[in-house]
Amino acid sequence: MSTIGGLTPMQYSSKSDVVCAMLRELIISGELSPSEPLRQRDLATRFGVSQTPVREALRRLESEGLVVNDPHRGATVSESRSGVIEDNAQIRAALEPLGARLAAKAITTEQLATLRALNDEMVGIAEGDPRYGVLNREFHFTIYQAAASPMLLSMMRLLWQAMPDGPLVTRSHAESAEQHAVLIEALATGDADAAAEITRTHIMGTSHLDTEIAH
Repeated sequence: MSTIGGLTPMQYSSKSDVVCAMLRELIISGELSPSEPLRQRDLATRFGVSQTPVREALRRLESEGLVVNDPHRGATVSESRSGVIEDNAQIRAALEPLGARLAAKAITTEQLATLRALNDEMVGIAEGDPRYGVLNREFHFTIYQAAASPMLLSMMRLLWQAMPDGPLVTRSHAESAEQHAVLIEALATGDADAAAEITRTHIMGTSHLDTEIAH
């Protein structure tokens, strides 16, 4: 079974739990497209199970709103009015400031040192270098971990699963690093309000094709 954003595999009580978790990840990551048919036989073959746990998983995902079951078309992935990418960005814009607010109250000296080291390394990376995305992800997840909220951390891992290369932005690496530096200082001084506002501005301050919300 795949993990979500590096999470240790969870313990599930039944095969339907496993199938449900994997389908949920595939839908939220965009690997299963909106309106894509979810045929029980195909999914059972894909996951190596019988159709019964697939049927149970689809019912659960329907109750969550991720799947639509039509008498004529069968089960399909629910369509989003805004699209998966913008939905993802809008949810991040709501959750990441909360993560920064919580982190400002609990971040350790070691975590602050990690953030500074990561940001220093990002400053020197050329535009287009894939290492930046890896470092940027680690930077943000250090903050999520500092928030000491397992639920928030789990949700952020799921959201970032839809962005294998990280969020798409139009600003330069240097500009992002400057904003990171300001955020680090707010976290270091324990200013929760400032950390939340800086994070919100950091996410929403740059658009990509007028629909993407920046990291």
